[in-house]
Amino acid sequence: MNIAAFDLNLLRVFDALMRERSVTRAGERVGLSQPAVSAALGRLRAALQDQLFVRRGTEMVPTPRAEALAEPVRAALAQLETALGGDDRFDPAASTRTYTLMGADFFSTLVLPRLFERVRAEAPGVRLRLVDSARGEVDRLLQEDAIDLALERPLSTPSWISSERLFLSPFAVIAARSENVGARPGEAFPLDGFCALPQAIRSIDGSMSGLVDQALAEAGRTREVVLALPHFQSVALAVARGGLIACVPRQFADAVATELGLSVYLPPISVPVPEIKMYWRKRHDRNPAHAWLRARVLDVVADL
Repeated sequence: MNIAAFDLNLLRVFDALMRERSVTRAGERVGLSQPAVSAALGRLRAALQDQLFVRRGTEMVPTPRAEALAEPVRAALAQLETALGGDDRFDPAASTRTYTLMGADFFSTLVLPRLFERVRAEAPGVRLRLVDSARGEVDRLLQEDAIDLALERPLSTPSWISSERLFLSPFAVIAARSENVGARPGEAFPLDGFCALPQAIRSIDGSMSGLVDQALAEAGRTREVVLALPHFQSVALAVARGGLIACVPRQFADAVATELGLSVYLPPISVPVPEIKMYWRKRHDRNPAHAWLRARVLDVVADL
């Protein structure tokens, strides 16, 4: 292949197709229409003399040749981005970038709607998406540039990941307003009742215990967790039906209490207050487009 005649922009399309396995989503990632991505794929196939991607149902499946090219192409693009990262020009109003954030559904309720409103006002062509938290996958997803930011509790991360504290997320106890728990909303939930009543817990891996259980164990107590669900919203909906209580982030509890008919209480014991942090690849530290998004996130969470 004559590299002098090869359009290096096609590598961005190739990388996007490897990540997204979809012509439409790849176009969203690189700011191209679906026909433009299809045309670029045709040029790639001709230049590399391989199909590269074969449609299987709704997914574009890479060929062995594409799989072999994926890492070298990704590394080359990363080197170019690092080399050119000193360019401080970024025009939000002209950007058509798609940013991907990862975090619990907590953020889809409290952060993303407000973040989208803020972003839309400055950058009407920018798109945002939140993917579900995958706590054990943060390093890999950041390294592959599958996500731009991870919003998580403190993690042990390698040196190539940067982070910044966002806010503290204390716990609250929620119960249906119809439940007689022996305390008024805003007061501490009675400890004996807390330990006796069946509880729901948000758990992405199916675990039936967490920070609250550790705090109870130190006090020589236990609670009865009978339902583990992967999302805070589903936990709150289950509690609203009656017969269950749950510990959830205080900010989330306050946000959904009125709509779902919930009462919010203080925990009956002292529970360590989790810190929420924002994680990203260190090589994006001075990337103006990335720094712009991080600044908007910080603005939105400032009053949480």
